Order: sequence, then C-alpha cells, then structure tokens
Amino acid sequence: MAAIRNSLSTFTNILSKTTNFTLCGFQQVRNKYINRWMIRDMKRRKLAEEHAPMRLRLVAMKRNNILPQEIQNLVSKQIDETIPRQSALRQLRNRCILTSRGNGVVLRWRLSRIMFRHLADYNKLSGIQRAMW
Repeated sequence: MAAIRNSLSTFTNILSKTTNFTLCGFQQVRNKYINRWMIRDMKRRKLAEEHAPMRLRLVAMKRNNILPQEIQNLVSKQIDETIPRQSALRQLRNRCILTSRGNGVVLRWRLSRIMFRHLADYNKLSGIQRAMW
C-alpha cells in the first residue's frame, strides 16, 4: 500500500512539473472589453479625454457673438481640421461594463438594469437593498 502511495506521489510530482496546464486550454482567458461596440466606445472616450480642453476653447470661441465673424469662421475651420469628430461628447454612449448593453444603464454604477437587479438580488452591490414592503 505504501509503495503504491509513493509511486502515485512521484507520478503526480513529475506530471505537475512537466505539464503546463495554462497552455492546454484549462484556463479561461478574458479580454478587457466585451465586444466591438465597447472597444469603439473606449476609443472615443480616450479621444474625448485627449482633445477635451482644446475642443472646449475652440467651441467657446466659435459660439462667442462678440468676436468678429472672420475669427469665428477661422476657429470653425480649425476645429474641422485639427480635432477628430470621434472626440465629441455626443459620440459617447453609456454602456454596461459587464455586458456592453447600451440601453437601460444605471449611470451611478455603470451597469445595465438587468445586471443591476441581478447583482442587487444576490447582495453583490454594497449599500443596495431590494425594496420590500
């Protein structure tokens, strides 16, 4: 009995040293983003963050009625040429961080209404209680 136990332990030691289970497909690999819409939205958020100060200044100058019309035209041309359209805030879409769902997002937690309710039902959100009366 002891001999069988010793041979099994040496076999498992050899197996664990030689086999890399992460390359055999036993470990699930997850990406940071859910799907292509989430990737597109994150790119737009990065662009909006990079170009936000300059866009804010130029748009304020463009909408200023006190400045002469020539300057407003130059500023609008500069906006079109230098700042990408994808950096506009209206291009951003609130999406669920778990499912990438675009509709019905609870803004404070950035979760869709379905995932919010699911997590709240199982006490996974701190400070959230299901309403009971």
